[in-house]
Amino acid sequence: MMELGPGWLTLILFGSLIILLLCGLPLLFALGGVATLFIILIWGPHALPILANRTYMAMDMFLLVAVPMFIFMGAMLQRCGIAEDLYELMYHWMGGLRGGLAAGTVLICTLFAAMVGISGAATTSMGLLALPSMLNRGYKKDIAIGCICAGGALGILIPPSVLMIILALFARLSVGQMFIAGILPGLLLSGLFIAYILIRCHFQKDLGPGVPAEERLPLRQRLRLLGSLLLPIALIIAVMGSMFMGLATPSEASAIGAFGAIVSAAVKRKLTWQNFRSALFVCMRLSAMVIWIVFAASVFTALYAVTGAQGLISGMIAGVGEGWWPIIVMQLIFFVLGMFFDPTGIVLLTTPIFFPVVISLGFDPLWFALLFVINMEMAFLTPPFGFNLFYMKAVTPPDVTMMDIYKSAMPFVMLQMVGLALCMVFPGIILWLPSMMSG
Repeated sequence: MMELGPGWLTLILFGSLIILLLCGLPLLFALGGVATLFIILIWGPHALPILANRTYMAMDMFLLVAVPMFIFMGAMLQRCGIAEDLYELMYHWMGGLRGGLAAGTVLICTLFAAMVGISGAATTSMGLLALPSMLNRGYKKDIAIGCICAGGALGILIPPSVLMIILALFARLSVGQMFIAGILPGLLLSGLFIAYILIRCHFQKDLGPGVPAEERLPLRQRLRLLGSLLLPIALIIAVMGSMFMGLATPSEASAIGAFGAIVSAAVKRKLTWQNFRSALFVCMRLSAMVIWIVFAASVFTALYAVTGAQGLISGMIAGVGEGWWPIIVMQLIFFVLGMFFDPTGIVLLTTPIFFPVVISLGFDPLWFALLFVINMEMAFLTPPFGFNLFYMKAVTPPDVTMMDIYKSAMPFVMLQMVGLALCMVFPGIILWLPSMMSG
């Protein structure tokens, strides 16, 4: 049995995990491997049944049913042509404005985020649809690429969000409340992106020129295009409204969403065996990845909780000062980690450390959880390893370099910082809607 104090255990435990992640080992094997090794070193081989016990405890979380349901919902919607219809609507209604195509793309990403909940879906869909259209219309690369990267990142903040489900599980928060709490911050960030695009394009006339009048449809035909909003809005109301009114739990709402996605595909005449099977395979692959990470993380957090290191970290963070300083320090830590690690890994790594500190300092854990998610949204755009930056690179023309994508994302990262600051200073942006929930 290894005898070490909390300080050394924390340093060795997290140091080993970070080294393995930096070496490129998948999160599942890094978390599970470190946890298994340290259980043997601290208590001996006879303690290995802890692994099985914690795995069965994680399997018993009924809330995890929502993960494959929401992933299937997103995968099915991505294949039923809704994105194409929304883009045509936006093109003819907003294309005449300077920067209108970019602002409309953010609006579509906002709607897509409320249906899909996975950042990569909106980013790749709009990268394939909107980016060629904007570049052909004379839009500069920085605004055309940046708006898609930023709009796509809204997928983890605007519910339903798979990241929120994982965070709620490990922070012991209500997923339904987290979902509802994410609506106003998501709309705030979307509004900031759109305002920035329209204002900047108004003053820099060559940045995002409007579509010529002769290419826009008459009013009667544009009004007909509004019908493409019916399915997305109905699906959003069915999923989010059922939770807000207390009619369904998140797991039940996820089933409503999955069924709604199948109905949407049928209405759009895209419910083919090939599309259905493809959505199921995407669901299986992503769900297996998420669930196995949850299993490994549950063992890791159990190990960490019994080492006594939590009190050590709490004391160190509380020692930085009073009032807002601990929260600011934690947000800075999240931001730096987000530049190098997967947001899911950051959730699993930091939740058992920071949330007890936040509660002990008297701050609302739901408010802090949404600040965390906003920070993780920034992680999707911050170089060198922001996920959305690489999603964009996969769908951009060959002449667009990685540096072009980095530069295009930076103004939107600054806007995300503004949104984070506003939510910190005005907690009601996060907490007002959850306080209005029924049930």
